[in-house]
Amino acid sequence: MTRTMTPAELRAHWTSGHEIALIDVREEGPFAAGHPLFALTIPVSEIEVGLPPLVPRKSTSVVVYDDGEGYAERAVPRIKALGYSDVAILAGGLSAYAREGEVYIDVNVPSKAFGELVESIRHTPSLPAEEVKAIIEGQQDVVVLDARRYEEYNTMSIPRGQSVPGGELVYRINDIAPSPDTLVVVNCAGRTRSIIGTQSLINAGIPNRVVALRNGTIGWTLAGLSVETKASARGGDPSAQGREIAQTNARRWADHVGVPIVSAAVVENWRVQQDRTLYLLDVRSPDEYAAGHPPGFISAPGGQLVQATDEWLGVRGARVVLFDDDGVRARMAASWLRQMGWDVAVLEDAAGLSQVAPPKEWQFDGDTVASVDGATVADLARHAVYAKGHIPGAWFVSGPELARDIAGLPGDGPIVLTSPDGRIAAANLAVARAATDRPVHVLAGGTAAWTEGLSTELHEASQPIDAYKRPYEGTDNAREKMQAYIDWELGLVAQLANDGVSRFHVVRALVDRE
Repeated sequence: MTRTMTPAELRAHWTSGHEIALIDVREEGPFAAGHPLFALTIPVSEIEVGLPPLVPRKSTSVVVYDDGEGYAERAVPRIKALGYSDVAILAGGLSAYAREGEVYIDVNVPSKAFGELVESIRHTPSLPAEEVKAIIEGQQDVVVLDARRYEEYNTMSIPRGQSVPGGELVYRINDIAPSPDTLVVVNCAGRTRSIIGTQSLINAGIPNRVVALRNGTIGWTLAGLSVETKASARGGDPSAQGREIAQTNARRWADHVGVPIVSAAVVENWRVQQDRTLYLLDVRSPDEYAAGHPPGFISAPGGQLVQATDEWLGVRGARVVLFDDDGVRARMAASWLRQMGWDVAVLEDAAGLSQVAPPKEWQFDGDTVASVDGATVADLARHAVYAKGHIPGAWFVSGPELARDIAGLPGDGPIVLTSPDGRIAAANLAVARAATDRPVHVLAGGTAAWTEGLSTELHEASQPIDAYKRPYEGTDNAREKMQAYIDWELGLVAQLANDGVSRFHVVRALVDRE
């Protein structure tokens, strides 16, 4: 029988800093409707693919939960089959946890809550949309820096905005705004990245006045102002002088926060230790990472890492090492992670790191088919991916509810499972075969291997609750949902205070400029 862990025992791990990973094995929609602060979302049907990157050490304590659906019991044997040795179920599930601690809505909550705490403690300056619009239209000496990923910026942005993802701001600002008289406006879609981006520039000590666009493009839209689409301006690479200034600023701030700088020899020693989870992250841009990176490091652009720590760091209490090749971006990202309670260091120099074999991805060694002729196709992709294009006639089926909903598929012939690359389909073959008398196979290579054209006509065997519609992305969000999102963010500091498990600590300024 699988052991259980009480909510109180789980929370004690968080407050003590002991390693633990909490996995919500429901789909993202229910997860976003309520979960504990440091929970990760990995649906039970995606365990084989989603868990190892987030929880790389197999002896880590892993706790799974649901809200009474029965997914947790199904997840445990799948996790153990991957080699994890310390697996428990959260006693009483989400409802029991809610009697002990705060339950949070939305996604990437630790980062968003931390951003709100930063603004509360540091009084990060911001201006409302109407005032920013007047400045943009009436002043020439102003730059507008969009701190989101380029793809988000390109989808919609405010006038005069240029893309400078948050982790790049301190690195690039000295050439973007060489005059100390230039006003710097930082924006994102909601609040967190503009708060953290603005405060990063202030922490670095640049002489300019820096303000956030209050409530981001949501605030802009709620004020009745129009956004632009398909903008493509990007902040350029820093000059030698700009880079030198940025290095001095980043070093001073990181030293103030207490960010350790470690050698390759230290990292090598940590690599061979088996008693601690270690994350090695390259915080430069994806293009720079692709051009070359230290062995064993994975890409985690600094701004996104701070905005969404739970997409890279699955084990609370783990050790983290960051890398750049400029002396700026890793220090700034690490300064934030340290304030968020992470044991984080910056790699001084990658020279001397030994080559390591990349972690093995879960592989399926069962039978596959190359054709779907005469078969009913069940697609286990996330609904948004399925809707963009799938094998003609394929049915969307929820992974966690595959056993229930496979019976509703039409026909009486064979069923072929697919997913974007086939791995999630393969991971759920045994579940499907146990739930139907029809022959079930896996499409070799998944939908990516399909070469005969895709369809967008929807056939849904399951309710599409596998993804949370973020009210701060895209251009078609309802006003009431955008306003509700802002109201929720503004309440996060109170939730953190009432919860008492975050171990967040916002460092005060070197010199109070606020």
